[in-house]
Amino acid sequence: MSRRRVGLSRIHYEMSNKEHFREIGNNIAAVEVEQLQNQLAVFKTNLEEFAQKHQKKIRSNPAFRTQFQKMCQQIGVDPLASNKGFWADLLGFGDFYYELGIQIIEVCINSRHINGGLIAMDDLRRAVEVRRGARAQEINNDDIVQAIKNLAPLGSGFQIVEIGSQKMVQSIPREFNTDQSRILSISQLTGFTTITQVANETGWAPERIVTIMDMLLRDGLCWIDLQHSEPQYWFPTYFFSEYSKI
Repeated sequence: MSRRRVGLSRIHYEMSNKEHFREIGNNIAAVEVEQLQNQLAVFKTNLEEFAQKHQKKIRSNPAFRTQFQKMCQQIGVDPLASNKGFWADLLGFGDFYYELGIQIIEVCINSRHINGGLIAMDDLRRAVEVRRGARAQEINNDDIVQAIKNLAPLGSGFQIVEIGSQKMVQSIPREFNTDQSRILSISQLTGFTTITQVANETGWAPERIVTIMDMLLRDGLCWIDLQHSEPQYWFPTYFFSEYSKI
């Protein structure tokens, strides 16, 4: 019996110790969380003071605006979350990106008959800049990216894709397979390609290439020029320079 009592006492002792250490651990964690919350509150206050001091530069300088938004993201502040409140009143971010999103939609829709709904990021930005006018605040590609992210809740199908070395904006919902992406990448340098060129680059059979080209033609992503010894497939998203007039 005495051994059993000793065993039970030891179990109770160990359980008591575990509970004690668990309580200490919870207290330490609570203190750390409180300290972190206090630090974040200080950061947010400092960020608001920084925004008030530099609001003109944030609005007018795209690079500065991008860095400011990265600072916000690091401490969990989203100045784009609402069109109302401190950030909207101070910086007008909500209205700025809403207006920019509308302009992006207009350019993309008006150019679909030319490029099949795929436009280079730089071309889109230049076309939007023309639409905004010379007196509008300057924008950069990061602003385009942010405005497109804001369009996502609308289910608009707008997304950014990387093809080869370029970032492209796609305004028609579709998934590029590996073969299509490869051909689009091969065509970036000259704006066009041929069956022979693709075969030399990839080692694919001509029948496979023709099938892919037919799909790209059907989707309006390329045009075919038959006035050569071998048909040339031109991709307007790479060579069309009149987006600024759309």
